[in-house]
Amino acid sequence: MKQPVWQKSSYCAQGDSCVHVAATPTGIHITESADPGGAVLTTTPDAFRALLRSLRGEPHQAAPRGPALEVITADGDGTVRLHAPGAPTVTTDRRRWDAFVRGVRAGEFDHFTA
Repeated sequence: MKQPVWQKSSYCAQGDSCVHVAATPTGIHITESADPGGAVLTTTPDAFRALLRSLRGEPHQAAPRGPALEVITADGDGTVRLHAPGAPTVTTDRRRWDAFVRGVRAGEFDHFTA
């Protein structure tokens, strides 16, 4: 099987670990390159599209097919977790998450749901 091509936001500093996204025939994959556990969350294009819309502040449309992605923030330590039922949880920090969200708002990940 061909290795996925991972993409990070252009807002992530060069050489920095960041949230990465890739697509394969089995779904959309999300990981954090600094995660020592190497968790990779796999979801559907519909669920990823719903996440992108949510991060842009767009109105919700029909519920996505497959489990919805949930963003959990811990204000005390700046940890951000991306979770879906039955999938590994991807953990990052606020700075890396914010770089990902800026990329989402700039449309850098739209091609994953086209």
